[in-house]
Amino acid sequence: MQEMSYSDLNIQKSSTQNRIVDAHVHVWTPDFESYPLAEGVKEEDLWRPSFTPNQHYIYSKSVGNVRFNLVQMIWYGTDHSYILDLISSDPETFAGTGIIELSDSNPSKRMLELYKRGCHAFREPTDSWDHPTMHALFSTGGDNNLALSFNMGVDKLPGLEKMSAKYPDTPIIIDHVCHVGIGNPNYSEIEIEPLLRFSKHKNAKVKIGPFQGLGKRKAPYFDILPLIKRIVEAYGPERCMWESDSGGPIWMNDPETEYPAAIGLIRDHADFLRQEDKDHILFKTAEKIFFRK
Repeated sequence: MQEMSYSDLNIQKSSTQNRIVDAHVHVWTPDFESYPLAEGVKEEDLWRPSFTPNQHYIYSKSVGNVRFNLVQMIWYGTDHSYILDLISSDPETFAGTGIIELSDSNPSKRMLELYKRGCHAFREPTDSWDHPTMHALFSTGGDNNLALSFNMGVDKLPGLEKMSAKYPDTPIIIDHVCHVGIGNPNYSEIEIEPLLRFSKHKNAKVKIGPFQGLGKRKAPYFDILPLIKRIVEAYGPERCMWESDSGGPIWMNDPETEYPAAIGLIRDHADFLRQEDKDHILFKTAEKIFFRK
């Protein structure tokens, strides 16, 4: 199936009202011949038979010009061919977050190779902070303004704290609000406080979402506004970015309703934010990371 290029959609990209960057999207294709699954991964292991940009477009087209940060899917291991081909087909719409294994013989070289092909961030494990590869990635990331992205709970922040102190120039992205409000919708101060404290690291940024996985998990998502407010107050809007985690493990029940509702929560109902703040969260912060020239 041929993927649609958003540049063919005649959408006015200059309009801030229509500019959105979805900072966290997973995609995979049913074309296993062209893009084979990693060794040991079977078709029945997939959450769904496929999730492609075209499938995302079915429900995201109503909100305007959506650009994607494509997070490398574990189904493919470290073979980035699918997201790299998408990026090459439309670099104005697609950017990537890659994966580099700890066993890589030259992680810094691999990081820079993927960067040249459109990956501006790299998602790494959270249980091997002292591994030589992690030190190499933090060092190379700091030298080249390439972000390291982490999917973790607040219990893992002490390890990241040590690395961020050692490599203060390395951009850090914390995915999925560090799981605050996901496992426990009635999160406590003990749970959120470590995430708020981590904001002292000026190169740390937070992805806010997925809304379908936070709080009551039901649109219009008004119940998670207090959580968003606290995170934005701690980090500042210029260090926050919205993500849908489309293609992730927590699916929207009705994406044609819930996806616009998620954007609308920030755009229309977050009264504690100025328009400039909303622009940062919905596109400016992510553009500076994933679509910088």
